[in-house]
Amino acid sequence: MLGSGVAGLSAAVRAASAEPGLRVGVLTKADLEQSATRWAQGGVAAVLGGDEDSTDLHLADTLAAGAGLCDADAVRVLVQEGPTRVNELIALGAVFDRDHEGRLLKAREGGHSMPRIVHAGGAATGAEIERALVEAVRANVSVVLEGWFALDLVVEDGRCRGVTACHSDGNRRTLRATHTLVATGGAGQVFAVTTNPTQATGDGVAMALRAGVPVADVEFMQFHPTALHHPAMPRPLLSEALRGHGALLRDAKGERFVDELQPRDVVSRAMTARMLDQDVDHLWLDATGLERFDERFPTIAASVREIGLDPSRDWLPIAPAAHYVSGGIVTDLDGASALPGLWACGEVACTGVHGANRLASNSLLEGMVFAPRVVEAILRGVDRPTPTGAMRAVHGDGGRRIERPTLPPCDGNADAVDARDRLQRAMTAGAGVLRSAESLDATMQVVENVAASCADPEVHNLATVAAALLVAAEVRQESRGAHTRTDFPDTSDDFLLRLVVQ
Repeated sequence: MLGSGVAGLSAAVRAASAEPGLRVGVLTKADLEQSATRWAQGGVAAVLGGDEDSTDLHLADTLAAGAGLCDADAVRVLVQEGPTRVNELIALGAVFDRDHEGRLLKAREGGHSMPRIVHAGGAATGAEIERALVEAVRANVSVVLEGWFALDLVVEDGRCRGVTACHSDGNRRTLRATHTLVATGGAGQVFAVTTNPTQATGDGVAMALRAGVPVADVEFMQFHPTALHHPAMPRPLLSEALRGHGALLRDAKGERFVDELQPRDVVSRAMTARMLDQDVDHLWLDATGLERFDERFPTIAASVREIGLDPSRDWLPIAPAAHYVSGGIVTDLDGASALPGLWACGEVACTGVHGANRLASNSLLEGMVFAPRVVEAILRGVDRPTPTGAMRAVHGDGGRRIERPTLPPCDGNADAVDARDRLQRAMTAGAGVLRSAESLDATMQVVENVAASCADPEVHNLATVAAALLVAAEVRQESRGAHTRTDFPDTSDDFLLRLVVQ
């Protein structure tokens, strides 16, 4: 199992380790604890009962946010199995916030019609989930290989047989496995401004693309609207929970300009348009009306106070930041990819749940739901994908295949840090919240130049994922969800489909 997205990886490891006859190993390029999950402030969306909410409402909210591209069957699996997985996590020792009578506190976030988000430590949910799952992994897994960077999939006779990997000391090995589960998280580091940790370089998607495995929906990079405008990277998040509790968005003149509880793509577009109109590089989040801020949101309070701001008195500077890629390696409802022996879960996967725009707090839930399904399928003897979930698009049902871009061969030895910076800045400028044919073409030229000039494998992965994103964004001549084309501002029924890069 390859991972840096702990929610999905650890849920799968825990399920697999409990089964006799399965020997499970984990390979990760950093420490097991260093993952995107750790940075997740938002909570987990699940209908846990005891109120007016229902799984049908959760399903409807998810479908609405996904702008016509969610797979309804995948979403139904998510919302129906989610409550059980959350309760399993609580039984494992994860501690969520409760009121004085011991009832789980539930918040409402953007795009949700009901308060169904459970949090831990106010805005430290990811850290608490990671703590509980990592403890379980270390107690149960056969071997954990930390500091190993997966270079490529091993494919023999049409089947994935493991990976080649390089240790931080330069040692290279081929690690063979009957089943390989990719849970490498996202690709936020493709952009200059992101909420993702430095390890989120799209490695799993890049390896899949090089092996000819179908990848879809990579044009839908979601930008979180309320990242703290500050040189720190990854950018500290000002959680959706703040707006759910009444924090307001204000422009450079102090005026409100958008409904704060709209889905993230709507808020990010509105913010970007207002920033361009007012010629500013950030706007403001006014949380001065929230009571007991430090007590309710200790992680956020520490972040803003560290840079000299008092959330009870000061408006907080914000700007959109690359946050979550809604697509990835195409899987069926069991997490099987098109390549036998290769599985994917979490942010690296395209299950069909998120469509064109992920609904807030569905990401941790997706990993917690679909990772155990991978293990259950392997235990049943499943060896190949079925045409379910997003995999239907690979079989021609609601999908259009586009050719993977071929990057030029590397003939240079450019500095990896400089090359990475050039690529990230170009992607932010030309393929960020707002895009056009002209900006996408210009950005592709930079990506190709970076790929040709730098041999660093992590930079090459960034270029591979960036090129796929650019090609898909070029083909999708419309605006839908997290993908906005200024030259094609309307939604088109011609693109009510999934673009599959292969």
